[in-house]
Amino acid sequence: MDESRLRAVVPSVIGILGRRGADFAAAEDAVQEALVEALRSWPDDPPRDPQGWLVTVAWRKFLDATRAETSRRRREERVEEEPAPGPAPEVDDTLQLYFLCAHPSLSPTSAVALTLRALGGLTTRQIAAAYLVPEATMAQRISRAKRTVAGVRFDAPGDVGTVLRVLYLMFNEGYSGDVDLAAEAIRLTRELVSRVDAEEAAGLLALMLLHHARRPARTRSDGSLVPLAEQDRARWDPRLITEGVEILQAALARDRLGEFQAQAAIAALHADARSAAETDWVQIVEWYDELVRLTGSPVARLNRAVAVGEADGGRAGLAALAGLDPALPRHAAVAAYLHEKDGDRVTAARLYAEAARAAPNLPERDHLTRQAARLHGGQLT
Repeated sequence: MDESRLRAVVPSVIGILGRRGADFAAAEDAVQEALVEALRSWPDDPPRDPQGWLVTVAWRKFLDATRAETSRRRREERVEEEPAPGPAPEVDDTLQLYFLCAHPSLSPTSAVALTLRALGGLTTRQIAAAYLVPEATMAQRISRAKRTVAGVRFDAPGDVGTVLRVLYLMFNEGYSGDVDLAAEAIRLTRELVSRVDAEEAAGLLALMLLHHARRPARTRSDGSLVPLAEQDRARWDPRLITEGVEILQAALARDRLGEFQAQAAIAALHADARSAAETDWVQIVEWYDELVRLTGSPVARLNRAVAVGEADGGRAGLAALAGLDPALPRHAAVAAYLHEKDGDRVTAARLYAEAARAAPNLPERDHLTRQAARLHGGQLT
């Protein structure tokens, strides 16, 4: 049984239950129960119509739950008799589910968790493992999210931009345990692109593909980080790069530039270079100028300073860095790199050590610590 194909029909099943009278929370719970039953019974007895089977079983689960609550007697009387198993209707509410799971009233973390449940078809245990939190903690987070959107009209219009940010956050969570959130984010973004005519959705998909193409070269066998300049580009996935560039070019041709398209253009320039030395840093700076114009983001300005340092030297990069808040994440690491590029190894070593202490994860901390030790002649201070 292909579990990914099973999860792919989850949004449609939730939508069908919603049209039959189930609210979002009840529909999502019923579908999760049906998924558990499918995982248990399908390997021995797979159905001819997987979606129809899930609809039938999930609807039965919903009816059982409804009848068990006396406070919902009135609603139970309005529920139609259980439909016979068969092909599911050809109506797709998946886009509405994207909007609902990315509702602005949800925190970013809750929106990602709810998206993984309702659109990704993942269990609470899988999501908790991916986030390295107890299952009970994640269950509470998802329950609160479902309560938050309980009163939202199922067919209410939503904001594609908010959905894109949720998917981008999911992609950046990367990989942990048996759930590859980056791959799941790519799958869900593909689904979204097939349903909306939005250049930024295509831009986000291109960005994900171009970054994901470099994943095999990002870490060594011991888990340590490999900086972009040192990565073995032969290990980059050419298929993903080609697909990402083609999607990006089609989006850019429509001349409605957005931040994800600009980020994807930067990633495409990195992918196009046969070596770090052949990278077109001048053009990358120009794309960062566009990104800063579009967003005003301090993070974009920080990354632009690195590109300026590569294009025009460490001193120019430090000038571009001036004025940015030193408390900005990765500011010390960028400053260290640019000081080293400008020949000031003492300041660079101090800043690498400072950046290591503030690193958000162990691989990054180890990498920065090694950089500081290298400049100290192998001696840590």
